[in-house]
Amino acid sequence: MKIHSTAVIHPNAKLAPDVEIGPHSVIGEHVAIGDGSSVGAHCVLDGYTTIGTNNHFYTGAVIGSIPQNLKYKGEKTFLEIGNNNNFREYVTVNCGTVEGGGTTRIGNDVHIMTYSHIAHDCVVHDGVIIANNGTLGGHVEIGERAILGGLAGVHQFVRIGRLSIVGGHSKATQDVLPFVTVDGHPARVYGLNLIGLKRAGISKEIQHALKQALQILFRSSFSRKEALEEIRRQCSPSAEVKEFVDFIERSERGICTRARLQTEEPVWND
Repeated sequence: MKIHSTAVIHPNAKLAPDVEIGPHSVIGEHVAIGDGSSVGAHCVLDGYTTIGTNNHFYTGAVIGSIPQNLKYKGEKTFLEIGNNNNFREYVTVNCGTVEGGGTTRIGNDVHIMTYSHIAHDCVVHDGVIIANNGTLGGHVEIGERAILGGLAGVHQFVRIGRLSIVGGHSKATQDVLPFVTVDGHPARVYGLNLIGLKRAGISKEIQHALKQALQILFRSSFSRKEALEEIRRQCSPSAEVKEFVDFIERSERGICTRARLQTEEPVWND
């Protein structure tokens, strides 16, 4: 173990043999850190926090602190972190609350940039990127390989769909559909995340079906229920189209609506 002499580590903390701890960092009693992980200078890792392998915490990160929730009364709640994640300088991540199920969860291969905040009871799935100063309110869920731009804020209980992008400085107050790009105050849909879909190996045929689904959803006079029925009828069946429809049906906050130009026509990237 490479542990700096100024680090303060509770004797009950569980550290894998090769964990590195930098100067003036503090590791709490109920923290467990897996193989290949490193903690930089002036970090605080606390709470009932379980950390997998090959995780890296940079200067000033505060991980596993109590929720910023006035209803929290010191209950035993948790933070679970997977493998191969980066928490850059001054990132903060809170444990869960009893009302939210008790656990904040972060998956694998997640990259969280400087000064970002993940609040209580959030679920961040594999491959997510949160750029500098990205902020998640409580109970937010971000799907696999979604990207949150710098200074973007996500309202509590909002869901961010898989392979979507939230533009920098955006304010997401409603659910963000999977596979789309949103931007603005509040965030609005500007089209498919074509680059993300291509990188994920989504075929041209499925991309076309998803674009058709967006057009039916936003360019028709259908009610939401009628639009979903029309998508099922017109669009080529695929797991992605089904995911798109299911996401809308499960939405409790509503979904981000389309963006409009001065001509009142939405923008679609081809």
